[in-house]
Amino acid sequence: MPCFTAIQLNILTVLLFFCFWAPIARSLPDNSGSIRLPSDGFTNADENEGVSARFNKPSSCPVNCFRTEPVCGVNGVTYWCGRADALCAGTRVAKVGFCEVGSGGSASFPGQALLLVHIVWLVLLGFSVLAGFYNDPEFANVDSSENESILPFKGTILRTKSGNISSPVEEPCVSCTTFNILAPIYKRLDQQNQSVRESDFRAFWLARNERIVDWLLYESSSIICLQEFWVGNEELVHMFEERLSAAGYKTFKLARTNNRGDGLLTAIHQDYFKVLNYRELLFNDCGDRVAQLLHVKSVVPFSINQNNCVEQEILIVNTHLLFPHDSSLSIARLHQVYQILLYLETYQQENKLTQMPVILCGDWNGSKRGHVYKFLRSQGFVSSYDIAHECSDREADADKWISHRNHRGNICGVDFIWLRNPNKSRKPLKISWAEAAFGIIKFQLQKASLAENDAFAFLRADNSVDHITYSAFCDALRQVNLTGLSYGLSFQDTKDLWVQADFDGNGVLDYEEFKRIWNSTWSDHMDEDCSSDDSNEGNEEETVGFTVKNAALFPREVEKGIWPENYSLSDHARLTAVFSPVRLRCPRRSP
Repeated sequence: MPCFTAIQLNILTVLLFFCFWAPIARSLPDNSGSIRLPSDGFTNADENEGVSARFNKPSSCPVNCFRTEPVCGVNGVTYWCGRADALCAGTRVAKVGFCEVGSGGSASFPGQALLLVHIVWLVLLGFSVLAGFYNDPEFANVDSSENESILPFKGTILRTKSGNISSPVEEPCVSCTTFNILAPIYKRLDQQNQSVRESDFRAFWLARNERIVDWLLYESSSIICLQEFWVGNEELVHMFEERLSAAGYKTFKLARTNNRGDGLLTAIHQDYFKVLNYRELLFNDCGDRVAQLLHVKSVVPFSINQNNCVEQEILIVNTHLLFPHDSSLSIARLHQVYQILLYLETYQQENKLTQMPVILCGDWNGSKRGHVYKFLRSQGFVSSYDIAHECSDREADADKWISHRNHRGNICGVDFIWLRNPNKSRKPLKISWAEAAFGIIKFQLQKASLAENDAFAFLRADNSVDHITYSAFCDALRQVNLTGLSYGLSFQDTKDLWVQADFDGNGVLDYEEFKRIWNSTWSDHMDEDCSSDDSNEGNEEETVGFTVKNAALFPREVEKGIWPENYSLSDHARLTAVFSPVRLRCPRRSP
C-alpha cells in the first residue's frame, strides 16, 4: 500500500467532501434567469417531435440533474435539465438545444453551473494527487537507480502490463533470474571499520531484503536462483519463504557447510513447473561451497510437432563458486564445476533420463577470461546474456558488461545463466576436464616465465633423461601450488591427468606428448548442432530445447560496464534471461 503524507491525506479528504457531499444541482423557477444543469428528463420522442406535445407537469419538482440536455422554452429561456425542467417551470418546449443568443436563458451564470465546474476541476485535481502517490519513490520501495531499468529498451527484456518479464514475441516462454543478494553478514557498512556489518542492524537488512523480494515478485520469473541467502537468520528466511509462497513459488534452501551462515535459495513457480526431484551437492572443500539440483517438468505441454506435445523436463542447478583470492584457487573452482557436471551425468544415468535441457545459474566468481568459462563452453554450454546481446568469446567482448563490484572495488562480469540443449555435441567430460586442468598448469608455469622448452625441462626435473616421469610430474605440480594443499588436486585427480597425458600408455611423457598438452586450445571444443541429414534420420529423435530470446542485467548501467554509485540492493547485478521452446533433432544416446 502507498504511504500517504499528512498533506496528501488532507487534500484527499477535502476532495471527497466536495465530490460526495456537495448538493446536487437542481432546476429553479423560470423567473430566476438561471441556466439549468442537466437531467434525464428529455427523451428521444421529444427530440423527434421538436416541441413539447403535451403540457403535463412532472410529479416531482424541481428536477434533479447531472447530464446536460438543454431545451429552449417558448418563453425564450434555456432549460438545462431537459423537457421535465421546462414543464416544472410551467412552459412548453419550443425546440431542442439552446435558445438564441440574447434570450432570457443566456442572461446569467447560475451557482449550479459554477458548482459543476468546481466538481470537475476537483475531480481532475484528485486524479493528479493520486497520480502523485504512485510516482512517490517511497511507494516503489526500490532504489532510484533501478527505476529506469523497468522501461523497455533495445536488446533487453520487455515487461507486460502486469509487470512480468516476457519476450517481445507472443509465444510460450520460460524466464530465469539469478541474483547474489549479498548476505547481511558480509555487507560492510563502514570502510574504516570492516567489522561493522549490516547484520548488526535489523532495520537495515530487513528493509533491503524486502526491496529485493519486491523486485523478484515484480519480475515473476519462472525460476529464481539466489546466492548468499542468509539461511542463518530465521526472520529473513521466513519473510522470503512466506512472500514467495504466497506468490505461487515452491522454495528450496541449502546452507553452506561448516555453519558459514549463508547459502542458496531456489524458487520454482508452480504455474510453470512441477518439481520432480531435488538433490543437494556438498563439495566439502576449503570454501564450504554447495550446489542445488532440481529436476522439473513443465506444467503446460510444449509442442514437438502437430501431433505431439510433451511436458518438457529440465535440469536446473544453482551454485556459488569459490572466490579466487589468488590464482592457485583456480583449480579448486574448476574442480567444483567438474563435480557439478559429473553429478549431472550420474543423475541422468541412474534415473535413465532422456535428453533434456540443462540450465546452470549462479555466481561463478570468474569472468569470461577464466578457466571455468572455457570449461563450460567446451561442454556445450552457452552464456544466455552473451547470446542475447551477440557477444562472442573474443577478448574484445570480455569486458562489455559487468555484474559485480567486490569489496576491493574491482568490477567484472561473474554472474551467468548457462544453457545447454540436448543437441549439443561435446567432448567426454573427463577429457574436457583434463584439458581444462592442463590449461591451469600451463598458466601457472607461464606465470613463472617458463616458455615451452623451459616448462618441459622443469617438469622433467632430471636432465639426464628426455622424458617426464610420473613422480617428476607430481613434484612439479606441488611446486606451482596445484597439489599438496587442501584446495589443490587430489591424488586421484593427478592420476587421471597423467593417464590423459600419457597418450601411448608407456608410463612416461615424451616431448611430443608434452607439446600435445601445451598446445591444446579451447577452440577445439565441439559445440555445433548435431547433424540432421536424412541419412541419420533413423538414429535420431525429436526433443524440445530452448533458444535464448532475451536477457538483461539490472541496474541497466552495468550492461555498459558502469557500476552506478546509487545502487544499494547488492554488490551484484540481477540477471534475468527468457527462453523460448524449440524443436530439436538429436542422435539417440544411451541413457
